Order: sequence, then C-alpha cells, then structure tokens
Amino acid sequence: MKIGFNLLLWTTHVTDEHLHYLDILKKVGYDGVEIPLFEGDVPHFTKIGKTIVDAGLACTAVTVIPDTEHSPVSADAAARAGAVEHLKWAIDCAAAAGAEILCGPYHQPLGVFTGNGPTEDEKNHAAEVHRQAAEYAQKNNVLLAIEYLNRFECYFLTTMADAADYVRRVNHPNFSTMFDTFHANIEEKDPAAAITDNIDVIKHIHISENDRGIPGTGNIDWNAIFEAINETDYDRWLTIEAFGRALPDLAAATKVWRDFFADPKDVYIDGFKFLKSMMG
Repeated sequence: MKIGFNLLLWTTHVTDEHLHYLDILKKVGYDGVEIPLFEGDVPHFTKIGKTIVDAGLACTAVTVIPDTEHSPVSADAAARAGAVEHLKWAIDCAAAAGAEILCGPYHQPLGVFTGNGPTEDEKNHAAEVHRQAAEYAQKNNVLLAIEYLNRFECYFLTTMADAADYVRRVNHPNFSTMFDTFHANIEEKDPAAAITDNIDVIKHIHISENDRGIPGTGNIDWNAIFEAINETDYDRWLTIEAFGRALPDLAAATKVWRDFFADPKDVYIDGFKFLKSMMG
C-alpha cells in the first residue's frame, strides 16, 4: 500500500507557495500527495506535476461539482452537458499532473438537497454523465473513484451500498468508488464490513478521523478498519485527509468551527506514524 497526504489541509489550489510541502512530506515518508482540482488549467498542473515528480512523490487528485449549472443529476440537459465538460477539464488537469486517480464527490453540488433521496431519473442522468467521463478518463490513463458523503452534505450517494450499486449502474471498467473513514463512521452500521463486502469496486481510501483531525486520536475503530483492509488484500492508496480552519471557505463547507489539532505538523507527522503502525 501507498501512503498519501491530501493537500486540502493547506489549500484548495496548489501554487508555488505550497510546493515546499512536497519536500516536507517526502522527508516524513509519504509516497504521494493528493492535489485539489477546483480551478486552474492544464499548463499550471503540468508544472505542478513535474515538481511533484522531482520531489520523488506520486500523485492522486480530488475534485467536486462546482454548482447546479454543472450537475450530473440535473433534469436540465444543458447542466448535464456542463457536468461532462467540467469532468473532462478535471481529467485533463489530473492527467497533466500525473495523477493516477481522480476521486471526490463529483455526483452532485455539495449542500444541495431536494428533501428526498435520489430518483431513478437522477440516477440514470448521472450515470450517463459518468459513463462519458469514465470513457474520457480511460483514454487519459486516469481512474475515476467517486466518493459517497454523509447525508448532511449530500443526498445522491450516502453509503457504500449506494456507491457500489451506482458503480454497477455506470458499468464502465474505468469507473469505481472509494471509501472514506469519516463518512463511513457516520453512515455505515459496520464500516469494516462495508470494505470487505464491496472491495471489488473500492479503488481508493481516505483515512480521516471522526472529527476530521489527526488519525488515531478519535473514536473510529481503526483495528477493525485495518483488519478489513488486510483481509481484502487492498494494495492501493491510503490517503490522509484532515481539515482545519486555515481556509475559511473550506472550513465552512466542511463545518470546521474549532481546532482539532495544535499544529498541521501534528497531522502529517503523527498521522503518518499512526498509519505505519497500523500497517505493521
């Protein structure tokens, strides 16, 4: 398995001022970083990707759906076309950066609700969008791993069962899902079983504590999680994702109103040590 670190701890858009973190994370022992794709263009991420490689790291990427005008679940064909174009942009940027996986909750705009669960029409609309995106991503050597979130952040995909069923609906070899310990801790009756029962479609894992702070310091049953990971012979990325208050917009979106760690160093140093100890 490879250990990654999500750069959303520091920024929603990686620029030159953030590149010194690459050497820091490499010295700690990380294998790679996860870069946010919320803005920017191919030349920018080509440069970022080269710097990542020069630091001796590999790369994954994460993106979201920006608004209702680019929504895969929309009844409006123009919005769905916008979703396809947005995902193609994200795939182009991911490929330019050398990312092997593009993950994230790119099934609906965050924080938008209808008051009900997803309809069959919404599922079919979104599946067609993601089938087109998966085909485009496959040609660019980027694997798609869509992320389910807890029910307080979205309504379209909120459990591993939802995500697994949706992957089968899309039915494309380049379209998969991922597991995030934070969301699973809220939504799954048995988070470990959610891994073992669906490992055929899980291609990426986020390691995130129940309070979004330092992995290993909260109430998640990490022993059960890692028993499941080891039982399934999962051999892909374990990427630490933690959020603080440094980025006001992101803090508001992730409902981070108080500090969960004294210093970001505690997250990437203690988090790495914790993962290594759990991996043996």
